[in-house]
Order: sequence, then C-alpha cells, then structure tokens
Amino acid sequence: MVNGEFYFDFAAIMFTAFVGAFVYLVLYLHKEGKREGFPIRHDGRVDDYDDGVGGLPPQKTYRLAHGQGERTVPGPMPEEYELKAEPTGPAPGSPLEPTGDPMVDGVGPAAYAIRPEHPDLTVDGRPRIVPLRVDSEHHVNSNDPDPRGQAVYGCDGEQGATVVDLWVDRAEPHFRYAELDAGGKRVLLPMTMARVKRDGSVQVKSIRSDQFQQVPGLANPDQVTLQEEDKIVAFYGGGTLYATPDRSEPWL
Repeated sequence: MVNGEFYFDFAAIMFTAFVGAFVYLVLYLHKEGKREGFPIRHDGRVDDYDDGVGGLPPQKTYRLAHGQGERTVPGPMPEEYELKAEPTGPAPGSPLEPTGDPMVDGVGPAAYAIRPEHPDLTVDGRPRIVPLRVDSEHHVNSNDPDPRGQAVYGCDGEQGATVVDLWVDRAEPHFRYAELDAGGKRVLLPMTMARVKRDGSVQVKSIRSDQFQQVPGLANPDQVTLQEEDKIVAFYGGGTLYATPDRSEPWL
C-alpha cells in the first residue's frame, strides 16, 4: 500500500513464483531419482536401511519389452549374495578385508549386481550378443587379426586358454567377447580386457593363466544373460586388484 492505495509488484510476484517452482522441481527430481539404488544400506557398525531425505517416491510398475514381465520400482529389495568380507574398521566406509578368495566371492572390484537371468535383446527381440557360429552375417574384417585358434596369455606370461569363437553385438556391430577354451571349460573374455596382437594371440593383464578356469560360465552355450555378463566382467575387473598378492599391497 502506497498513499492509501494498493498496488501489485508484478516482478516480485513472478520471482517468488519462480523460486517456489524451482525448489519444488529440485525436491521432486531428488525424490524421483531414488527409484533405483534405494533404500541405502549403511555399513560399518550401522547395518540398517535408509530411505534418504524426503523418503521414497510412490511405486510405479513398468511393462518390460518383448513380454519379459513387469518391474515395480521402488520395489522389494533384490536378493543379496553372502558378503565374504569384513570392514577393517568400525567407521562407515571402512575398506573391506576379504575373508576368502575375493575374485570368486565377488568382493571389491570383483563385486557384481543382481540382474535378470535373461539375455539383453535387440529392438526386434533377438538375443543381442551371440557367437559368430549363431550369426553368420558378421565376420572379422580382413585387415584385422583373427584371434580364433590363437593362444590367450595371462599376466604371468603363460598360456591359459585358446580362442574358439568371437561374440558379436548385433545392436552395435563390434565384438564384445572372445569365447575361450580353458582346459575343457568354455568361458568368455571381454574384449575391453584383452589385447589382440598382430599374430592373433591375446594378452590379458588382469588375471593369471590358471585363473581362466575360474571365470563364471554360461548356462546356455550360445547366449549370455545380463547376470552372467555382470559376473564375468566383475571377475576380470577383480583380477586387477586380486590376481596376485602384490597388487593389493601399498606401493609406498
């Protein structure tokens, strides 16, 4: 009110409305962002679940493509595998000390998530990652070395397996895995963890030659599920820290 008359400050009203809408948007996005990965499980001496600031959003059910069922998020907590490790201290965030074989037990960089036991699919519903023996439309470029039939060496310089086939990604045409024969056991090797030399031989720095037989296997020899992919990649990733005793020791 000025001189007994009312007036409206349009700029102040719009600014207040904008600030209010922006705060609401931030809080809404924060809550919606908790559909995956919540509730949080605390570690250390505190071993309970926390919904975070503002609680969890209301449940939504999504129908998965190609008739693979439904998924409700946030939903029931996923199944957890036994953690074979203990914290080195009482404070939350303390490093974990493995109590067994960390690469097999899934500890630290070898840990994996619980994922569906079905393969990733293309837009037309076919398994996305398959060996060349299943998809003859793809092949190795004539200008590139072909590792099939060649030796695979571990970080110790010894041969641990032989390449028998390559697995192609149909959605993004390139090779995702090399299929190995490790002493009669068929396992996969992520191409991102391998170095193919000009003669076709393969060098793997993340694991030893004898550890190829410990790589998680496949239920179906011609396809790989999302859960199997997570376990396989986690095994090789874990080898960067646990393959040899000296890798987990301090440098200084």
